Amino acid sequence: MGSADQRRDTWGRPREALAMFLRGATVRTAGLTALLVGTVLSLVNQGAVIADGHSDGGTWVRIAINYLVPFCVASVGFISARRARSGDER
Repeated sequence: MGSADQRRDTWGRPREALAMFLRGATVRTAGLTALLVGTVLSLVNQGAVIADGHSDGGTWVRIAINYLVPFCVASVGFISARRARSGDER
């Protein structure tokens, strides 16, 4: 892995971490986590409401949040693990 690749895979400033997130560096890992965790949470928390046919807009907002929160948490973990430590060559 070359030094340009290493710079893209690590960050030292919050702005660089945000750039990693915005360019989609977390999508593959965090997306899989969100898909699994969000589905389980949605089934546990909203499954009966949907099965009974009583879902409304609020139900679907809660389901979206069930996917969004694990995506954000997994993204933070992904990015945190790639923070360049002081003294690392960047």
